[in-house]
Amino acid sequence: MTPPHHPAPPLPAAGPLSAADLLTNRIRPYAWGSTTALARLTGRRPTGEPEAELWMGAHPDAPSTVDRGNGPEPLDRVIARDPHHELGRRVAETYDNRLPFLVKVLAAEHALSVQVHPDTAQAEAGYAAEDATGIPRDAARRIFRDRYHKPELVCALDDFDALCGFRDPATTAGLMAALDAPALAPWTAILRTADPGTALRTVLTEALDSDRARGERAAAELAPALERAAATPGPHTATYAAYAAAARDYPGDPGLVAALLLNHVRLQPGQALFLDARVPHAYLHGTGVEIMANSDNVLRCGLTPKHVDVRALTTVVDFRPGPPTLVPASGGEDGEFHYRTRAAEFALSRLDLLGGATLGADGPQILLCTDGTAELHRSLGRPLTLRRGDSVFLPATGGPAELRGTATLYRARVPEHAAV
Repeated sequence: MTPPHHPAPPLPAAGPLSAADLLTNRIRPYAWGSTTALARLTGRRPTGEPEAELWMGAHPDAPSTVDRGNGPEPLDRVIARDPHHELGRRVAETYDNRLPFLVKVLAAEHALSVQVHPDTAQAEAGYAAEDATGIPRDAARRIFRDRYHKPELVCALDDFDALCGFRDPATTAGLMAALDAPALAPWTAILRTADPGTALRTVLTEALDSDRARGERAAAELAPALERAAATPGPHTATYAAYAAAARDYPGDPGLVAALLLNHVRLQPGQALFLDARVPHAYLHGTGVEIMANSDNVLRCGLTPKHVDVRALTTVVDFRPGPPTLVPASGGEDGEFHYRTRAAEFALSRLDLLGGATLGADGPQILLCTDGTAELHRSLGRPLTLRRGDSVFLPATGGPAELRGTATLYRARVPEHAAV
């Protein structure tokens, strides 16, 4: 039978163009969020409720809004109306008329779930498979909510604890053995003797799935053992303390065993960490500027009350051990420090503005002011003043932007060429 014909919806009416837009941004109130950090950044009185993430960009779940004289309008709709003006031809044609990155300020008072993101091929296949089985895109058990991968970079604004990538299994076995948790003993032996990839896959899947009861016993034994280890001076005291805090946040969660398999990283302010697709990770505590490909595909590995699909997880995770990818700040001669990664969708830099700076116009940009005051000038439109907590969207078509003042700003854009 011939399906009914539905005419395409009319294109939105043309709206006013802009050289720069102050953003009004949404805060995601996840339970792990800080009650004070985002309020402090944006100059508000704390509400007493957790505020976890401040989103800046055009993600359809929580787009920023701009006002070009006709009232607030979501940024994704503004971009859809004239993508070549807002994104520039190169970005619009490469990324299907979408802003390809999303910027966040992440404020973690408690540990986030251990998680991993798919690569592009996995995301496309998973999205198509879940669509074919009829899983609603907003369902709690839905994993692949779009067709895109999600590399990400986090730059610390204060002391920031994270887990990233699998530690060498033999080293992890030594950390586990020192805790004297009987339920861990069989897994400690596997980590010492088996091939590294096999050992990591076995311990992860058994703790979360096939031997979950032992994973829960191990988590119960680990809670007091980690507290004791964190109180004992030694080379691993800070690492044990980070795991002890996660155990307090998620008592009895077998995902604690998965967390123990990962490298612990403590970032100082200004240091950055890159998380590529398929690399398991978790943010434990701290505030940072995060930039990522504009995707919401997340597979969770524990430390969460949310859905954990172990079978899907094991097809996505890269079980090769390796060190975390710390990203040094390069440049700085002109006050701009670059955090270079191989991601094609985004580039992040920090501007330590002392007087003035000129920003080129080679694509869409978002600026976030984290300290001080800056005045932004562009050939079109009136100057904008950026204060602590303010952010601005710069369309691609508008010429160079001039900044004047004394401020610290984070600059997000699409690189012309991804670093190797």
